Amino acid sequence: MPALTLNQAAKEAGRAKATILDAIRSGRMSAPKNDIGRYQIDPAELFRVYPPKRSEAGNENQSRPEGEPHETRVLEAKVEALRELLGQLESERDDLRERLDKSEDERRATQTKLTALLTDQRAKPEPPRTGLWRRLFGGK
Repeated sequence: MPALTLNQAAKEAGRAKATILDAIRSGRMSAPKNDIGRYQIDPAELFRVYPPKRSEAGNENQSRPEGEPHETRVLEAKVEALRELLGQLESERDDLRERLDKSEDERRATQTKLTALLTDQRAKPEPPRTGLWRRLFGGK
């Protein structure tokens, strides 16, 4: 399904354009802008936040069997949007894990360097060897 403009999205959802725009600005719904600065709203994203507008006929919608082609397309679009979102979340998770591992390794390296700086690393001199005669009679 092609992306919808703000006006088309408002008609599909049965909402005012301002309501759709508020949802985008507040972050409840994502919608990138195209080259000329107009929002390109994915139908699955729109229907995630606002269910599609039902026609005024009422009886016509009620008599349709479940799994009607329009509903199927909407569900397929929702599934695709969820798959994309899942892929993004998995990518972010993997990136965060990698960054956490790097920061943990850097922390350990820094801790090792600081420990080396703060402790005396010089070799300890061996005590002078004294002979038996000096040990017995306490000579210098």
